[in-house]
Formats: sequence, structure tokens, C-alpha cells
Amino acid sequence: MSEFSLSAFETAASLASDYANIRVLHILPELERPGSEHRIEQCVSALSAFLQQRGYNKPDITVRTGEPIKQILQFADDVDAGLIVMPSHGRGMLTEMLLGSTTYSVVRKATCPILVLKPTKKKEI
Repeated sequence: MSEFSLSAFETAASLASDYANIRVLHILPELERPGSEHRIEQCVSALSAFLQQRGYNKPDITVRTGEPIKQILQFADDVDAGLIVMPSHGRGMLTEMLLGSTTYSVVRKATCPILVLKPTKKKEI
């Protein structure tokens, strides 16, 4: 889990009336080879351990494979999400124009509200 993703999770946890209402979605690139189920189980286990070390017991984690935009939107529909909280990685404008932006596409196409978190700049001492 990246620093950006952890920040999004912590923000969602601070906004939720009940921690049990928070669902974590992680998208892996699709690999067509034997053992992909094992790869997903390992990812769920690692994410769960990571969050439990930070005091979040038994987080509801789903790992899917495939194209991120499609998977995020489908998952939000599947669970009837009331809010999607996601980080923006803060890439430059040129990169986003050339490559597109997952966050931008989700914001445009989602059927529920989206909270986009910009990366914070580290303070220098």
C-alpha cells in the first residue's frame, strides 16, 4: 500500500460513521498464468497485515485484476458505494495529458460522490 493510498484510507476512516462501512479495493495488473488466485490471496493478506499493524482490525479488502478505471467503477456499483475516496498521485500535467488519469476518469464516470486527495508536500525543517 502506497503512502498515498494509506492517506486515502485514513481519511475515509476519519469520515466514516462506522469503520465497518469502509472497503479497500486494490487493483493488480492482469496476468494470465497459473497461480493468479494465490497472488490475490497474498495481496489481501499483506494489505490486511499492513492495516492491522496500524490499528485497523479486520479491514474489508477486495483485490481485483484488470483495468483500474473499469474495476473501480464496477466495484463501487457492486457495493453501492456512498463515497469513493482515492488519492491523486500528483503527476505533472503533461504526463496526465499523454497517459490519461485514472482519478480523472473515475471522477467523470462514477455514479457516487468522489473525494480526491492531493499528495501533501513534505515539510522541510
